[in-house]
Amino acid sequence: MAVRKIIRMGHPTLRVPARQITEQEIRSDAIAKLVEDMVETLHDYGGIGLAAPQIDEPIRLAIIEIPGGESRYGELEAIPLTVFANPSIEVLDERTAGYWEGCLSVPGLRGFVERPQHIRVTAKDLNGEDIDLTLKGFSATVFQHEFDHLDGRLYVDLIKDPHQLVFEEELARYGEPDG
Repeated sequence: MAVRKIIRMGHPTLRVPARQITEQEIRSDAIAKLVEDMVETLHDYGGIGLAAPQIDEPIRLAIIEIPGGESRYGELEAIPLTVFANPSIEVLDERTAGYWEGCLSVPGLRGFVERPQHIRVTAKDLNGEDIDLTLKGFSATVFQHEFDHLDGRLYVDLIKDPHQLVFEEELARYGEPDG
């Protein structure tokens, strides 16, 4: 296992749609090793999700681990460490809510992004088995954020008001800016 460098906004890999991985690749030792590196990297950087393109691996693979309990986003339902190969999202309800999102590939900044709050996620796990989840609220936001990386998109692309892109330190010091 190894902690990999997370690439940052401006690196071309973050702007290219990632390629699907084959069933054979999903079950391969190479992908298992990559996932081990991703888990170690996620924990080292202190995130809750990581997409393979963020470590310069342009494939449709992501991991998510949400610790349960109280957070700045309210009470969170725990989601154990899960690997998602070739995930897709179906929006079940178009109603949106916004959160101040941050990203390991955009360090030090937060932006207010509104996203649909009721989605269905389908993917494969590392055994090639189907994953089918229905998510609401903050969890739905996390999954959309991580899977956006697989399409070459960053949360900053979705900010409607440029006044709502701020440095984390200023957000903590002064609170949410007026739009």
